[in-house]
Amino acid sequence: MKALVYLGPHNKALQDRPKPTLAAPTDAIVRVTRTTICGTDLHILKGDVPTCAPGRILGHEGVGIVDAVGAAVTAFKVGDAVLISCVSACGKCVNCRRQMYSHCTTGGWILGNSIDGTQAEYVRIPHADMSLYPIPPGADEEALVMVSDILPTAMECGVLNGRVQPGSSVAIVGCGPIGLAALLTAKFYSPAEIIAIDLDDGRLAVAKRFGATSTVNSSDGKANEAVMKLTAQRGVDTAIEAVGVPATFELCQQIVAAGGTIANIGVHGVKVDLHLEQLWDRNITITTRLVDTVSTPMLLKTLHAHQLDPKPLITHRFKLDQILDAYETFAHAAETHALKVLIET
Repeated sequence: MKALVYLGPHNKALQDRPKPTLAAPTDAIVRVTRTTICGTDLHILKGDVPTCAPGRILGHEGVGIVDAVGAAVTAFKVGDAVLISCVSACGKCVNCRRQMYSHCTTGGWILGNSIDGTQAEYVRIPHADMSLYPIPPGADEEALVMVSDILPTAMECGVLNGRVQPGSSVAIVGCGPIGLAALLTAKFYSPAEIIAIDLDDGRLAVAKRFGATSTVNSSDGKANEAVMKLTAQRGVDTAIEAVGVPATFELCQQIVAAGGTIANIGVHGVKVDLHLEQLWDRNITITTRLVDTVSTPMLLKTLHAHQLDPKPLITHRFKLDQILDAYETFAHAAETHALKVLIET
């Protein structure tokens, strides 16, 4: 089968690899029909994720058709259309019983990280009963790909961890796909103000279409002043960090209001400074999280009820044999105006 393989920092290739086989009775093999590229894949390619070793097939998002199931799989059968969760969960370990599926002792974020992932024609899914979701007839599979990772990640790590509430003020620092997904899901909680911050005017225009009340271009280094002006010098109740670089986490610390929350989504590959000399008396909460996908069932229902439309996040479409072009397009989003790239296998 064809698969996109990580060969080490800044190195990848489309290769022929053996079709995966069942390794445990709780496994399923899924024929991938659609997948996508995540910002985390770019972090892997930069060498920011040491748990991902060279030789790994990348990808942790997608939809497909069940091709084989282990003897212990009871919720799915061959031929079922399924959504692949970015997090694999056994449902039985101490962390799963706390609904902290991201830290499942035999799962978690393993696809495209510590085991082969979804940017291939086939993928092995451990703990299939807990790690796949049935796709209802007539569902828009392109939109559903966004529920594999980007929407639950934005919802849980940004909106829920950020304690977004009706009437609150929110700043989203970084309007790439994950930041825009945070904007879409923040609207569930009716904040009074959503300030979108980015270096790119094109992405800020998209944020405005998605419902941002204000936008701030941070390229002049004065985003802090702009946000404080917009909030009458108070700052925001929730600052969502959606990039994963020191400058954006620094900005979150500058714009959060007393009693506010900094919710980190970004994958950080280098150290960032925590300014406790400025924040020690401000009643600030700082949250970190790896997505647990506990919101996935709710997001599937809202999608099916047409209360959520993530499809505008998809800007480019490729076939699997064009995946290297897809990576180039996604990695150079400032020039290509890419948000999410969809890959059909």
